[in-house]
Amino acid sequence: MRKVEITPYNQAWPSMFEEEAKKLCRIFESEIIEIYHIGSTSVEGLLAKPIIDIMPVVRNIDRIDDFNNAMIDSGYEAKGENGLPGRRYFQKGGEERTHHIHFYEAGNSEIGRHLAFRDYLRSHPGAAEEYSNLKKELSQHFPYDIEAYISGKERLVSEIEKKAMTWYQRTIQSMFL
Repeated sequence: MRKVEITPYNQAWPSMFEEEAKKLCRIFESEIIEIYHIGSTSVEGLLAKPIIDIMPVVRNIDRIDDFNNAMIDSGYEAKGENGLPGRRYFQKGGEERTHHIHFYEAGNSEIGRHLAFRDYLRSHPGAAEEYSNLKKELSQHFPYDIEAYISGKERLVSEIEKKAMTWYQRTIQSMFL
């Protein structure tokens, strides 16, 4: 059974992202348009499960399945959509996971949601602290129950996401005024 491990921010996480992003770019070449570090490890100072979440944005999501063998050769497990239509998901490290890869096709609304959440937490330390505190508390209450841990975060994540999307839209709009 996998333990819900929450750790303090690690200064190595950005370089771990960069290293893996380069590997992905070599595998997928021109299929990748952009590649982003997302999730809690992308927010400096935030407590996180020590798993690097990466979001490549690609030209054609259906082509990603053609690279499953190359990803398996790189240590990943191909999980298909894994419950989210329009996504291709890979994980690395088995029970001791190190990376999650979330591929989305350009134009998918999930891209903006992930970036808004990340950028909002980066720009709003109070929200990041509240999220960190909740994650720590839940990991202590449910050390071997990932479903309860995830469920316990849902309300706060939803609240932050709503604020983040509004903030993100205003931020983008102000760039063009």
